[in-house]
Amino acid sequence: MSTRWATEAPTRLRQRVNRNIRNAVGLTKNPPPRCNDPDEAYFAIDGVARIVHGDLPPMLVGGLGSLFVQMLHPHTMAGVAEHSRYQDDPLGRLLQTANFIGFTTYGTRQEAYASIERVLSVHQVVRGIADDGEPYDANDPHLLAWVHAAETSMFLSAYRRFGRLNLTDAQADFYVHEMATLARDLGMIDPPESVAQLSAAILRFRPELRLSAAGATARDFVARGVVHGRIQRLVYWLLVRSSFALLEPWELELLGVRARPIRNRLFIQPATWVLCRAIRLFVPPPPRTT
Repeated sequence: MSTRWATEAPTRLRQRVNRNIRNAVGLTKNPPPRCNDPDEAYFAIDGVARIVHGDLPPMLVGGLGSLFVQMLHPHTMAGVAEHSRYQDDPLGRLLQTANFIGFTTYGTRQEAYASIERVLSVHQVVRGIADDGEPYDANDPHLLAWVHAAETSMFLSAYRRFGRLNLTDAQADFYVHEMATLARDLGMIDPPESVAQLSAAILRFRPELRLSAAGATARDFVARGVVHGRIQRLVYWLLVRSSFALLEPWELELLGVRARPIRNRLFIQPATWVLCRAIRLFVPPPPRTT
């Protein structure tokens, strides 16, 4: 009996900690089933997207970084502020985003297309007038291109800094190429196909970017966090600072966040690396399909 308990106890502990970590970040449902049939899968089963999106710790950092970058476009931020309940149910929004990423990364083409259609359907009513008097529409290919560029760049940057594997430049380019498929299916025109094109796409948006009043409210809300408990708040603080460290100096300046390169290099990045390894012990990336 004691031998069996000693054998099973570590497994039960890992399962319990796995659930607690996932629940703490809003992942309260099991991930969608994986499609490992290359003829049915939406993304290549041996592609880079499955490597990047399957590693939870850098996805948390990259997801936060993406939110902060997206806030810098006043039309994108107007849609979020006027048509979402992000302050009332932030973890619910995270779960919706996680499900979308899960279905498009690991699902069949049919599941991915259904998930894309749901997003486009929700976007149908996300339209109005921004604070500059200009109209916005969440399904506008131009705004979709901004959101896509922010998400793709931050997910990739976070993985290359904190991910389990070291991606080559060719693999990084292939990740951007894979994400371009999703971008086109969402209605974007001529999405970037390489890291260089992705960086250029972000720079083309720079003249349009500024921190609106709604953006400042969202920045403060996301930076403050909604987690409870001393340890959870400390972990969240570290993840937020790690996400800031991914941003370019000009992005931080627009966001109104002070750049701290020395603190990032000497404390934030090493501490986040340790945190990512610890989380990965209990929430490991799914096995690769070859």
